[in-house]
Amino acid sequence: MNKRPFVTKEQVEEIAKTYPTPFHIYDEKGIRENVKALKEAFSWNPGYKEYFAVKATPNPFLIDILKEYGCGCDCSSYTELLLSEALDIKGHNIMFSSNDTPAEDFILADKLGAIINLDDITHIDFLEKAIGHIPETISCRYNPGGLIKISNDIMDNPGDAKYGMTPEQITDAFRILKEKGAKEFGIHAFLVSNAVTNDYYPMLAKVLFEQAVRLAEETGVHIKFINLSGGIGIPYRPDQEPNDIYAIGEGVRRVYEEVLVPAGMGDVEIYTELGRYMLGPYGGLVTKAIHEKHTYKEYIGTDACAVNLMRPAMYGAYHHITVLGKEDEPCTYKYDVTGSLCENNDKFAVDRMLPKVDMGDYLFIHDAGAHGFSMGYNYNGKLKSAELLLRENGDVQLIRRAEKPADYFATFDCFPIGEKLIKK
Repeated sequence: MNKRPFVTKEQVEEIAKTYPTPFHIYDEKGIRENVKALKEAFSWNPGYKEYFAVKATPNPFLIDILKEYGCGCDCSSYTELLLSEALDIKGHNIMFSSNDTPAEDFILADKLGAIINLDDITHIDFLEKAIGHIPETISCRYNPGGLIKISNDIMDNPGDAKYGMTPEQITDAFRILKEKGAKEFGIHAFLVSNAVTNDYYPMLAKVLFEQAVRLAEETGVHIKFINLSGGIGIPYRPDQEPNDIYAIGEGVRRVYEEVLVPAGMGDVEIYTELGRYMLGPYGGLVTKAIHEKHTYKEYIGTDACAVNLMRPAMYGAYHHITVLGKEDEPCTYKYDVTGSLCENNDKFAVDRMLPKVDMGDYLFIHDAGAHGFSMGYNYNGKLKSAELLLRENGDVQLIRRAEKPADYFATFDCFPIGEKLIKK
């Protein structure tokens, strides 16, 4: 199995005449087909809603596409809330899930009418003090602790995560919130990241559905929705089998019928907060080979770096690389593919087998559509690259310009030479 880019060498050569590398590019057709499949897979639940995880790819052009299909926004910060508001995504079309949250973030979330998802029982008093009341619709984040297993494979250890409430805490939280005037309740949990298995969501659903039944019985609250959050993964490696969203949706439906319906809770709405799954495979980082080095290893130096895609440097994450125009050539050369940061972990690939890379070749780094551009930073004074959208008709649209030196220096306006720098 091989990964094929959604752009060709010829397309990139033409694009680069206007927008120099490196740049991020997104596939509109793939995005639209994916969101339509997601909605169809969960159409059995009348109240189903996807809240796109803005943190994954905070670009208004892309969020606007998802909005066409009824998606809301999962926000985790003040600026993400502002972005949603600017797109006229307000009210219960926003899910605000945050932790260690500043008061001003809660105030804006409440002003916009967002559903607030509390991470900790102590945040009840903090929220009430910040906004002066408890919203009638509210959610709490649940952490069951222990190890998460699918079959005999350990997927993750929620007990080590900083997020969510224990079973005892969420029970007390629901009682307190009910006493303070809350009328509609939601339960939220995020237990596993990038699960490339159809079994994760049904397993999580069973945990949350059983918890919902217990909470309804013990506290008497009305559970309006259960938020499965994110976690549906994508196959970064070419030998991985992708998730089947229809099988996942059907698995959740079966557990719904098994657990919630017999408990008289067949009206519960199912929400998701997907980011990586929504956009990850439909974005790529395009960079050019500009240096080669032959020392103890063979190196290909690119005009991109970890500023443009931090995941390989931060996590050692695998991102597949295609040398455009050489898709069908044998991968007989072993390279480290690097960027120019003053950090030895600034590598997109280590000991990667590729076709022979010549200077000037364009490399397409796959699956950078989520947690790619958004995790960028300005170390070494590096500037973030442009974002482009490959439209369904083949046109290319600029959806975020590349940073300029003036952007980097803009916050030095308080320094005596600030104006001089900003004009550069």
